[in-house]
Amino acid sequence: MTRPIDILCVGETLIDFIGHQLDATITETKDYHRYLGGSPTNVAMNMARLGMEVRLASTIGNDGFGQYIHDKLSENKVSLDLVKRHNDYPTSVIFVSKTTATPDFIPYRQADHRISLDQIPENLLGQTKVFHTTAFALSKNPAQTTILEKAKQAKAAGCTLSIDLNYSPRIWPDRKEAEKVVREYCRYNPLVKVSEDDCERFFDKRLSHKQIFDFFHKELLVDHVCLTLGSQGVSLSSVPAGSRSRNATITKLPAQRVEQILDATGAGDAFWSGFLFAYIKGFDMERCLKIALSLAAIKLQHVGRLPQNIDLITQLLKIV
Repeated sequence: MTRPIDILCVGETLIDFIGHQLDATITETKDYHRYLGGSPTNVAMNMARLGMEVRLASTIGNDGFGQYIHDKLSENKVSLDLVKRHNDYPTSVIFVSKTTATPDFIPYRQADHRISLDQIPENLLGQTKVFHTTAFALSKNPAQTTILEKAKQAKAAGCTLSIDLNYSPRIWPDRKEAEKVVREYCRYNPLVKVSEDDCERFFDKRLSHKQIFDFFHKELLVDHVCLTLGSQGVSLSSVPAGSRSRNATITKLPAQRVEQILDATGAGDAFWSGFLFAYIKGFDMERCLKIALSLAAIKLQHVGRLPQNIDLITQLLKIV
């Protein structure tokens, strides 16, 4: 069966207000600049830039911010067929500190989690290679129910699933519920991307890399876990499909050197976009990681979205 849609991203589309003052807290930040944001939306935009056939299922308000989002998605050739404009809830916004490390943020959530089952036709899943979402998107209903049901359908339709486990107690205060929902999503053996900071928030303590990998491999039976380590690079743990021993192979690569980091917001999304781009192309896991690290490095050198003035596809395909 041919699958013309490379990736379906399901989850939050919102406005990021990113502070102007570098390494200032939210309290200290005096002014902000507006950017299109939301992790699944960033991945959709990045993948479209990389020549992938993309669908985005999300909900925005029928307001000025919603129109801004509509226009930006159109400019970047992201289909709007599955993007709903809600009359009763305004577009969600997040205020984000500008930082070289993990950003501080304050969310104001309204329309983003109003994703309904009827937004994603079941027959679309049979045409899709990768179904991607986030912990943020799973944190509230009705989006949570919609995503879990569509993930089940996607697995049955032969999709590869993906999740960025970008957990934050500020977004999802009930850790027990979060773990239950993540466990349910991981029943479909997704590609898992998670950072050390995400893990510390999710488990409410710092675990060793082995403990993190064992949780996903041995408890949740996930085959591939990509643990991002910030300036220290990335560690990918993989087990053979169906392995009874669940003994993992670890691939660890350093981060690319960046002379000046301008903004870390969206770097994780850029990383995962690069990884999924290479995965869909059928590259081996190490090449997927190298391409992911390269795209993250490019993002770190720019505020907001990836730059429009360079040929990303040619640059990334040179990486072997």
